Amino acid sequence: MKEKKRVYEALVDGAMEGLTGEALYDFVKTRCPKATSKKIVRASLLALSDTHLKDRNILDVIYALAIKHRLDEGVLDDGDEGDAAGSAPFSQALTRDTS
Repeated sequence: MKEKKRVYEALVDGAMEGLTGEALYDFVKTRCPKATSKKIVRASLLALSDTHLKDRNILDVIYALAIKHRLDEGVLDDGDEGDAAGSAPFSQALTRDTS
């Protein structure tokens, strides 16, 4: 949890400094070198659910970063151990034939 909080803080700090897109991603990676794309996406979701963050521009920047990196092909294969390895992606679950 400590790592996620550090990534979250770096994400919010960078967004508050006006960074967007890859510049924000690079800022987070500089402050938290061990952060994977998956961890950054999770920290983004934490930021989006934080009731103290009310600035729409910051939330939009964080949301855009989360969406971009969530949709990247390599997010689940970035070396992060977690529960995603054993579960099917949502899109695969929707297209499975259940008959």
